[in-house]
Amino acid sequence: MARFLLCWEFGGGLGHAGRFKPLAQALMRRGHQVDLMLRDIVHTRALLGDLNAQGARILQAPVWLHQTVGVPNPVISLSEIVMGNGYLKASSLAGLVEGWRGVMQMAQTDVVVADYAPTATIAARTLGIPVASVGIGFYVPPDASPLPPFRTWEPIQAGRVEHYDQQVLGSVNEVLRTHQAPELAKLADIFRGDLPLLCTWPELDHYGRGTLPVGQHYLGPTFLPSGGEAPQWPEGDGPAVFAYIRSTHPDHLALLQALDQLGCRTLCYVPEVVAGKPEPLTSPRIRYAKSPVHLGQALPQSQLVICHAGEATLAQSILAGVPVLMLPTQAEQFLMAVRVEQAGAGINVATRPRPTDYKALLTQMLRQPAHRQAAQALAERYSAFTHEGQTTELVAAFESLIQA
Repeated sequence: MARFLLCWEFGGGLGHAGRFKPLAQALMRRGHQVDLMLRDIVHTRALLGDLNAQGARILQAPVWLHQTVGVPNPVISLSEIVMGNGYLKASSLAGLVEGWRGVMQMAQTDVVVADYAPTATIAARTLGIPVASVGIGFYVPPDASPLPPFRTWEPIQAGRVEHYDQQVLGSVNEVLRTHQAPELAKLADIFRGDLPLLCTWPELDHYGRGTLPVGQHYLGPTFLPSGGEAPQWPEGDGPAVFAYIRSTHPDHLALLQALDQLGCRTLCYVPEVVAGKPEPLTSPRIRYAKSPVHLGQALPQSQLVICHAGEATLAQSILAGVPVLMLPTQAEQFLMAVRVEQAGAGINVATRPRPTDYKALLTQMLRQPAHRQAAQALAERYSAFTHEGQTTELVAAFESLIQA
C-alpha cells in the first residue's frame, strides 16, 4: 500500500474535483491510502463527500488570500498568474510551501498527484516526493522556457514574457535552496512535475502543441459522467438546439432572439435562471431547464450545441458528433474555442466582428454540413475513448512513481 495525496490549488469550478473522484476511488480499490487537499472543500462536498466513508481524508489546501501589487493586468502567462498568487516574493511563497509540506509530512505521502497545484509540486520537491501532474493543456504546459504566453491575440511587449518568467523562477529557486532541494532550470517543471499526464485531445489543447515528446501522449479529457434532468424539448419541427449559456454574457438575449426567429426548438440551461432570475426571453420555442441537463441524453438529440467553450461540454459534444457555437468568456475558454474552430467542428464567436450577426452564424451552422461532418469525424476518431480506460491508465502511471 502507498499513500497518495491528490492536490488542487488554482482554478475554479468542479472540474478539478470531478477529475479526482474516479481516480481516488480506483486507488483505494487497489489498496492505497488517499488524501485530498482541495482549494474548495465546501462546494465540492456534495460531489466528494462519500469519499470520506470510503477512507479518504479531505483537507483544505493552502491558498493565497492577499492582493498582490505589481502584477501586470491582464495576465498573459502561467508565470504571471502564479506571481499574483504568492510567487512575487520568495518570503510569501515560502509560507505556502510550508503549509503543503506540513500535510505531506503528517500524511507520510509517497506520491503527489497535482491538478493545477504548482506549490504542492514545489513542496514535494523539497521532500523528495515524486509528482504526477494531471489536467488540461492550459496548466500542463509545454516543456519550454520561458512558459509560452496564452493571450496571443494581443500585442505583447518585447521581453515581458522572459522577464516575469525569470522573476518567478528566482522566487521558486530561493525557496528550494532554503530546503537544500535541487533548483529548477525552467518554471514549466512546477506545473509538469516528474510525470506530466496531459488529459485532453490535440483538438482541445490550448497550446496547440501537436506531437508530444517521446513517451508522452494525449490521454483524453476528464469530466464527470452525465447526470441531471432528462431533456424536454419545445414542441414543433424546428432544429433541436441545446444551449448552456450564462445571462452574464452580454449577447445572451441577442442569441436567444436569433434562435427564436429561426424557429429553433431550444433547450436552454441558464444557471442564473435556475437560481431564480427571470427568463431572458419568453417563447414557446425556448424551454429553460430547471436544473442541469443530462448531456448524455440531450446531445445525441441535438443538431447544434451552444456553450461558453468549457472543457466538459465541448468534449461531450465532440463525442456525440455535434457541432458547437462557442461564446468564450475568458482566455482559457477562448484558446479551446480557437482549437475546435481550427478542427472545423465549431465557430468561435469571439473572433467575429461585433455586433455579432447571430442569425447568420446559426444559419451557417444548421444548414451547411461542414461543421457537422467535422464533428462527426472527431467522434469517430475518439469512439474508443472511455472513462474507465482512462482511469486505469492514469492510476497505473501514478503507481509507477511509488518506488521513484
